[in-house]
Amino acid sequence: MPHLRYNEEMPKRSVKKITKKPYRRPVKKTSRKSSLFEKEVPGTHRLQKILASVGFGSRRQCEELIEQGRVEVNGTVAQLGCKVDLVNAEIKVDGERLKSAKPVYLALFKPKGYLCTDSDQQGRARAIDLIPPSFGRLFLIGRLDKDSEGLILLTNDGALSERLTHPKYGVPKVYRVQVAGELTEAGVRQLRSGVYLAEGFAKVEHITIRGRHKQSTILEMTLTEGMNREVRRLLARIGHKVLSLIRMAVGPVKLGKMASGEWRKLTQTEVERLYAAGK
Repeated sequence: MPHLRYNEEMPKRSVKKITKKPYRRPVKKTSRKSSLFEKEVPGTHRLQKILASVGFGSRRQCEELIEQGRVEVNGTVAQLGCKVDLVNAEIKVDGERLKSAKPVYLALFKPKGYLCTDSDQQGRARAIDLIPPSFGRLFLIGRLDKDSEGLILLTNDGALSERLTHPKYGVPKVYRVQVAGELTEAGVRQLRSGVYLAEGFAKVEHITIRGRHKQSTILEMTLTEGMNREVRRLLARIGHKVLSLIRMAVGPVKLGKMASGEWRKLTQTEVERLYAAGK
C-alpha cells in the first residue's frame, strides 16, 4: 500500500470544537399556599404535612401526634413518615375523621390577663376564647404572657406558623415597653450587643427610646429570636423591671387601631407578606 503524504493542495478538514454545557437541575416552582384542601391535589403527601395544613399544629407537633399512635389511616394506626393519598384515604385523629378546612388567618388584640394556651384546668380566660368557634381549630402564633397585651396571630396553617415561630426565619416582632427607672445609653448599647440567658445568647435587633418620665422610660424594641418572656428577661438582666408591654407588630402585620379584645381577618396581601417575611 503506497504511503500517503499530505499535499498542500488537498483541502483541510475543519474540526468543530464541542463544548459540553454543565447539567442544571430544573427548578420546580412551588406555590406559597400551604393548605392542601384548597384544591384536591392528586398523588400522595406526607401525613404530618396534611395534618399541619388543617390546623393540628406545626409539622413537629403533628409528628408527635403520629408517634403517639393517635392518627389512623384507613383504619390502621399510622407510622411516622408515611405518605397518604389525599383524595381517597380516610384519616382520623383521636377517632375523629379529618375534615377539609379552608385556611384561616386572624389578628387579635390580646388583652392583659388572658392566657395564650389551648386549655387551662383552672378555667382562666384564654385568648382563643375571644375568637368565634365557627372558625374551627386554630392555634396561636407568637404567644404573650398573661401580663402582656397586643398583637397575636391565629391560623390553621401549620406551615405558616412554623415559619413565623422558628428562630431560623428571624421574623421581627415589635414591642412598646415601659420600664421602671431611667434606661441609660449604656443600657441601650448592652441590649444591642446582647446578653446571656438560660437558652443562650440573646439581643435586641433595634431599640429606640420613645419617651422619659420621672420614674420610667418608654422603649420600642424589635426582636427576632422568640425566646419565652424574652423582653422581660432581657430588661431584667440589665436591672429594669417591665411595667407594661404591648406587641405592636409581627413581621408586616401591625396592631394599628384595633381595640383591646378585637379581632379581624388578615388580608391576602398580609398573608403573602407574612410568607415572604418567613424566608
